[in-house]
Amino acid sequence: MLQKMPRQRNCHWDWMRVLRKSMLPSPSCFKSSQVSPVLTRRGLLSLTAPMHAGMGSQAMFSISQANLLANKRRKFILSARISKESNSAVNFQWAQFPIEMGGVSTTVPSPSGSKLLVIRNPENESPTRFEIWGQGQVEKEFHIPQSVHGSVYTDGWFEGISWNSDETLIAYVAEEPSPSKPVFSGLGYRKGSASTDKDSGSWKGQGEWEEDWGETYAGKKQPALFVISTRSGEIQSVKGIAKSLSVGQVVWAPSTEGPSRYLVFVGWSSDPRKLGIKYCYNRPCALYAVQAPVYKSEADAFELKDSPIEGSQVLNLTQSISSAFYPLFSPDGRFLVFLSAKSSVDSGAHSATESLHKIDWPVNGQLSSPAKIVDVIPVVQCSEDGCFPGLYCSEFLRNPWLSDGCSMILSSVWGSSQVLISVNVLNGDVKRISPADSKFSWNLLALDGDNVIAVSSSPVDLPEIRYGCLVEKATTNAAWNWLNISSPIFRCSEKVRSLLSSRQFDILKIPIKDVSTCLTKGSSKPFEAIFVSSNSKKNGVCDPLIVMLHGGPHSASLSSFSKSLAFLSSIGYSLLIVNYRGSIGFGEEALQSLPGKIGSQDVNDVLTAIDHVIDMGLASPSSIAVLGGSHGGFLTTHLIGQAPDKFVAAAARNPVCNLASMVGTTDIPDWCYVETYGLDGKHKFTEAPSAEDLRLFYSKSPISHIGKVKTPTIFLIGAQDLRVPMSNGLQYARALKEKGVEVKILMFPNDIHGIDRPQSDFESFLNIGVWFKKYCK
Repeated sequence: MLQKMPRQRNCHWDWMRVLRKSMLPSPSCFKSSQVSPVLTRRGLLSLTAPMHAGMGSQAMFSISQANLLANKRRKFILSARISKESNSAVNFQWAQFPIEMGGVSTTVPSPSGSKLLVIRNPENESPTRFEIWGQGQVEKEFHIPQSVHGSVYTDGWFEGISWNSDETLIAYVAEEPSPSKPVFSGLGYRKGSASTDKDSGSWKGQGEWEEDWGETYAGKKQPALFVISTRSGEIQSVKGIAKSLSVGQVVWAPSTEGPSRYLVFVGWSSDPRKLGIKYCYNRPCALYAVQAPVYKSEADAFELKDSPIEGSQVLNLTQSISSAFYPLFSPDGRFLVFLSAKSSVDSGAHSATESLHKIDWPVNGQLSSPAKIVDVIPVVQCSEDGCFPGLYCSEFLRNPWLSDGCSMILSSVWGSSQVLISVNVLNGDVKRISPADSKFSWNLLALDGDNVIAVSSSPVDLPEIRYGCLVEKATTNAAWNWLNISSPIFRCSEKVRSLLSSRQFDILKIPIKDVSTCLTKGSSKPFEAIFVSSNSKKNGVCDPLIVMLHGGPHSASLSSFSKSLAFLSSIGYSLLIVNYRGSIGFGEEALQSLPGKIGSQDVNDVLTAIDHVIDMGLASPSSIAVLGGSHGGFLTTHLIGQAPDKFVAAAARNPVCNLASMVGTTDIPDWCYVETYGLDGKHKFTEAPSAEDLRLFYSKSPISHIGKVKTPTIFLIGAQDLRVPMSNGLQYARALKEKGVEVKILMFPNDIHGIDRPQSDFESFLNIGVWFKKYCK
């Protein structure tokens, strides 16, 4: 289910200043000190001028900050000049102030770094604006009306914006123009008529309903491919792509012999229907190649062509594999690498262990379909302790290549942390390059030549920029030296630093209680939990414990900084953040052990983790609360039913409480089948559940245990949620009220599944803190 997950593009880190008193801080305290800098994974917009002696690089960071009063996020750009003196010294010279980018949807630097594309999507029926910025001014500005296309996709999934090599053309993905609406008058349908605001005698009808891609994509129905000339602003749609394909992630193919220029893109089929795609990597997709609508002019420059290219066809390059996305060409253009979620597609699990592949790209431009696919990193079923657990990669950088032309730098989940790895795409060699002894999480920002710029953080340590230098790269035991970079982005008050310094964290290994029930080696291995606590006990007494449960279920809670968790920890709680079996980061066997066993295996893992910290003397059994969202809310409501005497308070954010009712209303009904039936669920899925299906869904659901619940519970619900519609949580909450359990419901009328708009996020966690404070003595 949808939840903030490390696999999503444009992930971010943010923090909220908190004040610790004998009681919870007031909302006014939070409002005055709310600061949430965000550094996106693609936040380093450009790095120009490679490192040489006496020279440096210019970097631009994209930052966003919550604006509580406006209930939006402000966007900024902050520049820095990087001067590297040696492998042990580097200097970032920061601009004095950031520059606000009001109304900007996305920014994309050109390959040379000399130009910057700025896109402003409209909030109404206004045109989309494309701006080409030079060093000192806006050089070009183009307004694209809705009749040409709708908003440009900047969502991190369908999103694809690619400059060609000579920076004269940009390929991108935008919403196809909406079909004309039928016009009616009092006499009936007016064929061939168009209604205007001034025409009071007629009106526009709704027309035929069109399906969208579900949660976060309301109103987005058909992503399509376009090319714009940066000289003239002329736009051409790319012809020949079937209407049944939704396109995304477009890149220009390298220049080859001959006049043809190709675009490579990802296509998702909508046949027989569109199912929710956000965080659902089990949607089949493939890489396609199509000739760009360009021709070579007499001036030896490529110009747009307004008619279909004779004999052109769309080629499926990856027919032999069920999933292919994030296409990326090697620096020499000789091969194309891509990620695959074939384990997700083949099993039906919404997310699973990924694999990395490549195909050779012909220098003569003569493409064949299908291409020969070479495995670079296969799916890891079960790794040895301490070894690479498999690939769980959020995305590729625009340029992840080291100077050897065959080594990529990636971020990947490894157990309960995110780490940096290097991958040699010629021989498949994988090396962990972030410190092996670090329990922090690391996120990749950009490469600076053969150096790496990243962010590291922990649950009790604010994010810091780190600069990695490759030393002894000529040897087989190449090592990385990581330097701390002073930054204005993550500064906070001394009070906040003091609060954080009083906390500590560790990653615990939790043994499985009964391995006799485990069908695979991977599922019998210990799972992990992140434990956050005070540095010292007060009078030998443990702080109350909050058990934190991630959604998915195939995602993970990482050892990175979270303002929400830091807030709860700072007001006097220990946190037990459980990565139960089924989480990503631990190999495919452990992950696939959960489908078919939800409500039992995951519940037992959480109870085992709680008993583990109690046995270690880290928590008291008399003061435990539980908090989870989405599938974490499913677990929360299961736990208070299956272990009614275990918890003194609970909080559930958009929880799954009744699969039998959810299956007919969610954007991902197939999820209900796969997680209930296991591998058979993919083939059992139907839009018309049988009575047997509904009985099993109900028996797997928290609502089947509602008669035993007595834990006071707060519910936080987004009224626009398409993933777990609000009726699911409301039914459960009303049933608890009916039997006399204390319940509080917060409904956020304009929020979707994530409840992450600034005011909603603020209010929800403040109320959770108050609720827990009331019951955790």
